[in-house]
Amino acid sequence: KPPTNANPDGQLAAVGEIRAITREDHIRGNPDAQVKIIEYSDFECPFCKKFHETMRQAMSEYGNDGRVAWVYRHLPLDQLHPRARKEAEASECAAHLCGNYKFWEYADRIFAVTPSNNQLNPDLLPEFARDIGLDQKAFEECLAKGEFASHVEADVKDAESAGAEGTPFSIVIDKNGKRYPINGAQPYNVVKDTIDKAVAAK
Repeated sequence: KPPTNANPDGQLAAVGEIRAITREDHIRGNPDAQVKIIEYSDFECPFCKKFHETMRQAMSEYGNDGRVAWVYRHLPLDQLHPRARKEAEASECAAHLCGNYKFWEYADRIFAVTPSNNQLNPDLLPEFARDIGLDQKAFEECLAKGEFASHVEADVKDAESAGAEGTPFSIVIDKNGKRYPINGAQPYNVVKDTIDKAVAAK
C-alpha cells in the first residue's frame, strides 16, 4: 500500500498500543540501542521490498555504532498477498532452526528474490533455507506443521492495535518512549530525519 495520510514529516497523528519489545523479537543491531524502529511488513508488498533497502541503509548509518535497532514484525495483507503469511511462517522456521541471524538472512533473501505482489513461487522457500545453510528437511517439516502460524497472527494483531492500515508501517521509539510513526515506504531522507529527531531526544 502506498503512503497515505502522511504529513510532510511522514508521520501520522497517533499510534495505538504496541507490544513491548523483548528478546523474543527479531532485532537487527544492538538490542540495547536507545532508539528502536519497529517495522510491520509483508514479504509480498512491493513497497515493503523497497523500504527494506531503505531500512538496511538506515542500519548502515545508525546501526553499526549501536545507536539504532530494527525490530521486524509481520503484517501479511492476506486479501492482496495470500502467499505472504506462509512466507512469514517460513522466516520464523529459519529463526527457530538457527536463531535471529538466520531470520534476517532469510528475510533479506525473500525480499531480494520476490517479484512482489504474490508472485514468489512457494517452492522456492525450502531452497532459500538450503541456500543460507539450514537443514532443508527440518525446515520443510517446520513449515508443514505450521508451528509459527500463531506467532505471525500475534504480530498481525499487534499491528492492528498499533494503528497500521497498510504496509510498511514503522514506529521509531526514542529513549524516553516517544513514538514517531512512519507510514508507507517513505524515502530515506524522511526516515533519516525521523531517526535524527529520536536520536537527539534529551
